[in-house]
Amino acid sequence: MPAGPAERKIERKILVTGLKPTGRPHLGNYFGMMGRLPEMQEEYESFVFIADLHALTTLRAPDEMRGNIRGIVLDYLAIGLDPKKAAIYLQSDIPEIAELGWIFNCITTMPFLMRAHAFKDAQAKSKEISVGTFDYPLLMAADILIQDADIVPVGADQKQHVEIARDTAEKFNSLFGDAFKLPDALIMDETKIVPGTDGRKMSKSYGNTIPLFAEDEEIAKAVMGIPTDSRGIEEPKDAQGDTLFALHKLLSPNIAEIEKKYKEGGMGYKESKEILIANLVALIAPLRERRKEFEAQGNLVQEILGRGGEIARERAVEKLADVKAKAGLAYA
Repeated sequence: MPAGPAERKIERKILVTGLKPTGRPHLGNYFGMMGRLPEMQEEYESFVFIADLHALTTLRAPDEMRGNIRGIVLDYLAIGLDPKKAAIYLQSDIPEIAELGWIFNCITTMPFLMRAHAFKDAQAKSKEISVGTFDYPLLMAADILIQDADIVPVGADQKQHVEIARDTAEKFNSLFGDAFKLPDALIMDETKIVPGTDGRKMSKSYGNTIPLFAEDEEIAKAVMGIPTDSRGIEEPKDAQGDTLFALHKLLSPNIAEIEKKYKEGGMGYKESKEILIANLVALIAPLRERRKEFEAQGNLVQEILGRGGEIARERAVEKLADVKAKAGLAYA
């Protein structure tokens, strides 16, 4: 288990990232952020939270929420995140985050938040928009800023949220005095967009995902369902516009050979899919078995969340006390 809060000294740069417990993680999550965390925990002081408060904007099923929370912790362990090196915690276990979010509400205008992509997307779809959906970026800013994050690994579509966090930090600092660092978004160029089985960005909301811990049969079914054009085996293929090839680039060690056959002909889409399935199974099967081993370990998840919450909350309490003093909220 990780060292207690009093034993940890923050000497390295700080990384903060979170994942909503709204469903199974998929390859897009893995290549976009999750898969890099085991490497990054060696370089950064890492704070990895499960964003259950954010999930309430769409998920209203308590049992499903609890199951998803447990599942994400197991997912993180399976891919190699080490609770001795990274604080893994539940967002709602740190009440200071929500309190800081309210302070940010009070210094932020509605027109500013109306620029957020998620709000504009919901508005374009004529959805009834909850206050939580509208206010989402400020709670995310609180997640980031309360831990003094230096970097925030996000997908390309989440970069705006880090920009909002920076703007919010700058506004508070200018109004009340310096309290917050200005975090930077970390986006890997080669994995900005991981395509789903329909060619669009891989997303649970599109129903086009390949689950990260899928069984072999599920992997095969998902890949075989990827649409292709009618070009024959010997015909050259359009590698740039092909979903299969985009996935090959992420995980196929023989990508040069595949690309040559796409350009010159000699590989049919069925063969391309079979190669992709084999490479996906080679990636996923060991992770899947490792996850099952952790799942069998009794109260492991509760212990990890409890200790991670202690570490994250100690820092959050200290930061919020400074913020409240600067804003005039700590009269005593």
